[in-house]
Amino acid sequence: MNQTILSWAISLLALLTVAALVVTVVVRERRRREAAARRELAEQMALIEAQRHATELAAQRAAAQEAGQRAAEREVRQAAERAERQAAAAREAQAREAAARETAAREAQLREQAERAAAAEREAAVRQAAADEARRIEAERYIAELQAREREIEAAEREAAEIALRRRAEEEAAALARRRFAEQAAAEAARRAAEQKAAEAARAAALKAAQLRAAEQQRVAAEQAAAAARTAQPASRPRAPEETLVMVADDSKVVRVKTSRLLAQHRYRVVLAEDGAMAAQLIDQEVPLVLITDVEMPHMDGFALTRHVRNHPRAGHIPIIMITSADERLKGAAQEAGVTLVLGKPYAEEALIACIEKAAAMAPAAAAA
Repeated sequence: MNQTILSWAISLLALLTVAALVVTVVVRERRRREAAARRELAEQMALIEAQRHATELAAQRAAAQEAGQRAAEREVRQAAERAERQAAAAREAQAREAAARETAAREAQLREQAERAAAAEREAAVRQAAADEARRIEAERYIAELQAREREIEAAEREAAEIALRRRAEEEAAALARRRFAEQAAAEAARRAAEQKAAEAARAAALKAAQLRAAEQQRVAAEQAAAAARTAQPASRPRAPEETLVMVADDSKVVRVKTSRLLAQHRYRVVLAEDGAMAAQLIDQEVPLVLITDVEMPHMDGFALTRHVRNHPRAGHIPIIMITSADERLKGAAQEAGVTLVLGKPYAEEALIACIEKAAAMAPAAAAA
């Protein structure tokens, strides 16, 4: 009976050991499948746990073997005692009964010890399973945290890559815009330079044509004057202020009113024009004796008006007085355009009247011509 109990205890211990091994293998396999990304960490944890469990199992096996050896020794001693008691059964009936009672008590004690050992093994297995489950849950939580951190890192990397792509696209668009703007600016500068060159060429050609026409007019006037001298025609008398028509072309109403009042005080006839284009139209209707013009005017400035008058068939000979600033370049341009007299700003009223009187004195010869 003791051997049966011992065999049952050993079998139960073996089953518990096998169950613990199976649980360990299952946990390890599940841990390996769930944590493929962290296999090295899980394997190390499983290896450490297996070593500890193997050490515990070895200690339990050694304890069980030691208990079995002690039990076997006790069984041997009990067998010897039973043999001795059987030999002296007749004489020691009372002693045999006492020995039987003692043996029954010892067997009960062994069964109780075996049950306590089995309960302790079961409790240890339960604690070990709980510890394994806790370690598994902790490992799963750690792996989940690692996976979440990896997903956050991947999302941050994707966002950084998208930002870099957007910045690169914006930089390329800005560079393209700057390049297009530079190309447009260069084309505009080239166009302006070409237009300026063409305008300068046109002005030079017009100036040359005006000079040629003026020379031709002077030549014709000289020939006509010579012919008049040969025919001994009497010279024309100088014109009176009431017979002198003075045209004032200026876009400033204040200047026009001021100049017209000054000329009216000296009994000159006055015609006013708001710009060069209006002055050209009035000249077509009646040619003035003297033209007073400003430089900067809308539609047609003073230079364009001067060139128009010099090219006019009936008014090309009239004196032109241009009111300009003290800029020498404007004075040079005025002389090239054909201006007779340049009067700087500000000017004295006496100077303007003197210029008109000088031009009126020149007018009879020009009219006779």
